[in-house]
Amino acid sequence: MHEYKTKGTCSSQINFEVTDGKVHSVSFSDGCDGNLKALSILVEGMEAADVVKKLKGLPCGKRKTSCSDQLAQAIEQAAAQ
Repeated sequence: MHEYKTKGTCSSQINFEVTDGKVHSVSFSDGCDGNLKALSILVEGMEAADVVKKLKGLPCGKRKTSCSDQLAQAIEQAAAQ
């Protein structure tokens, strides 16, 4: 299980697994509960590279990042380890 401390978002942490290149068991601490549950369900079983490609760089309002962008960054960081 990977734990990623978010930066610049309402959520404070993302927990997730990457198994055989696929994203599983995504959960967020804090943030917009309904939206983040939906995001977690939508990315379940997706290829990690596809999640990064689709979500990286998405802003939230006037912020330069979002929970989606933070998830993409977390997955990239996990892949680099």
